[in-house]
Amino acid sequence: MSKKEKNNWKISAMLFLMSQNLSLFGSSIVGYAAIWHITLETSSGFWMMLATIFSNLPQIIISLWGGALADKFNRKYMIMVADGFIALATLWLAISYWTGFQNKILLLIVLAIRSTGAGIQSPAVNSIYPQIVPKEYLTKILGVNQTTTAVCSLFAPVVGGVLLGSIGLIWTFMFDVVTAITAIAVMSMVTVKRQHISTNTSSMISDIRAGIGYVFKHSELRTLIIFYAIAFILLTPAMVLSPLMIERTFGNEVWLLTANEIVWTIGSFVGGVYIALKKHHNNKTFVISVCFIAFGIAFGFMSISTHFEMYLIFVLIAGFIMPILTTAQTVYVQEITEPNMLGRVFSIIQIASTSALPIAILFSGPLADIISIQSMLFVSGILLLICGVVYNKLR
Repeated sequence: MSKKEKNNWKISAMLFLMSQNLSLFGSSIVGYAAIWHITLETSSGFWMMLATIFSNLPQIIISLWGGALADKFNRKYMIMVADGFIALATLWLAISYWTGFQNKILLLIVLAIRSTGAGIQSPAVNSIYPQIVPKEYLTKILGVNQTTTAVCSLFAPVVGGVLLGSIGLIWTFMFDVVTAITAIAVMSMVTVKRQHISTNTSSMISDIRAGIGYVFKHSELRTLIIFYAIAFILLTPAMVLSPLMIERTFGNEVWLLTANEIVWTIGSFVGGVYIALKKHHNNKTFVISVCFIAFGIAFGFMSISTHFEMYLIFVLIAGFIMPILTTAQTVYVQEITEPNMLGRVFSIIQIASTSALPIAILFSGPLADIISIQSMLFVSGILLLICGVVYNKLR
């Protein structure tokens, strides 16, 4: 690779990461602002549940179509169009609220539209990396992305709260519109290698079936997706029920929950930095196995922690592991999947991981009222450890 080519892909990668994190930051702020608004307006668990469903379910449903589209059409333009689609929906919401039509149902509809746009965009984003970044630098660039994502996750709730309190809900929506337009402009400057696009005129359903069939016939992908889904189901007690466990075990002070979130984010940030500096992992399946085992050990110690400070140490470790796991999984999939199947494969992985959360919470939520969350964490830890050992044997 010549010096000029090296500089070109680095510039494109930097612009791509800038575009995606601008889009993510704006979307996260709107997400937090919408939840806060509904909470303040209704104080209702039912409305919170509706907001969560409308924000997540359309993305899960549309993902398979998003993956098929990403393999059939130009991924760069798909990302830009999806960002524009989300921005227009948010602009419509802002104008409606500005003119006095402030309806919670309308807010839910726009959350669903934004979720649909994310479902179309996400497979294209994950599958476009090899068209921008050379294979040997994929891990490093994804590590940088994990780091910036952690920073966005840390500051988005703070910025969202400040904007909501200072300039109001309407201008908070407009902030997201501006970040989306900026993200589209930056994305337009990204140089992307030519994508192999199939010339066949098969229907969308046929393309989706072909993608599902490809995954089931591909033993490495099939094994990875099964274990990844199981792992995310087992991660649910820590991801969703940790606030309840903290309240029951350590107290109900707000700073305890805040500290839990901040420490997790710091761990994710450090994990992202580690990946960026490490540059390349040769044996990614081994890394995935070790991450499962490490999560299991961390969960085990979290479940028996009697002091909050000790608990936070293992939250930090778990936060550190997460970006390593997701990066290893993403790069591994990019390496073993045919380029014209990447969109569909990533859409299936997205469905497996995002569906695991609501499925698991249906069981773990009611179970948390019967047995202690520490017991659930301990059992999840043991099963994650077993999961890691078995996956290492099967790889």
